[in-house]
Amino acid sequence: MGTMVGTVTTLWRYPVKSLLGEEVPDAVADARGLAGDRALALVHQTSGQVASAKNPRLWRDLLKLRAEIIDGAVRITLPSGRTVRSTDPHVHRTLTAHLGQPVTLADTPPEKATLERSRPEEVLAAGAAAEVAHETLAIASQAPPGTFFDYAPLHLITRATLDRITELGPRATTVEAERYRPNVVIRTEAAGFVENDWPGRELRIGDELTLRVVARTPRCAVPTLEHGRLPRDPDALRVPARHNRVVPMEEMGPQPCAGVYAQVVRPGRIRQGDAVRLV
Repeated sequence: MGTMVGTVTTLWRYPVKSLLGEEVPDAVADARGLAGDRALALVHQTSGQVASAKNPRLWRDLLKLRAEIIDGAVRITLPSGRTVRSTDPHVHRTLTAHLGQPVTLADTPPEKATLERSRPEEVLAAGAAAEVAHETLAIASQAPPGTFFDYAPLHLITRATLDRITELGPRATTVEAERYRPNVVIRTEAAGFVENDWPGRELRIGDELTLRVVARTPRCAVPTLEHGRLPRDPDALRVPARHNRVVPMEEMGPQPCAGVYAQVVRPGRIRQGDAVRLV
């Protein structure tokens, strides 16, 4: 059965890419990740780029909107409390007006879809509203075609990593998992950045689900931004940059990392409380 490493504490899905998501008690996971996760995204009507808070100057306000799946549609809640559904004919107009950018809510990415990722250290130095250098990245390189994932379909982080970031930073309160936008939060017995050792390994979660960990997760500026009620926190990136600068994947140099990306090898249902084992 493998070596016990911990248990699932929380599950998150984000029905619209870069919007706040929802905590769920259980979900089916297959090659496309958790059911309903990143099912939709906003696409800029003129550039054709996928909207992502990885470019905070343009898109940090995405993290003030919350997306949930209700009765088969995605309900988006604006900061005012007003809601709009993915099935409403005026949804594109409403979101365009709120964001000040011409966007379409899409269920499939444009061909050869890309997003802009601002250089994280420059965002830390200059602020979220500043014009900084960015790179253009292809999306979903380790996910099925036609999906909106940044890289791979599942993102995992341990409480040990969150606790370590808290210990090493100046905050008296625990750094929130939501800042790192994981799908699965795992409580482990081991301490520190424990998932650094998982790439290339398989994880069994519960009775059926098997994942292959493909990379450590390089962090962008997103964890530092406001997330709904959560204020800005530059240390959510600054601490990994100082204390966990490691190589995320072969083709990259050392980056600030926290958490890991994974693919689904064997589909199954995942539940809060499930045992997690290294196979």
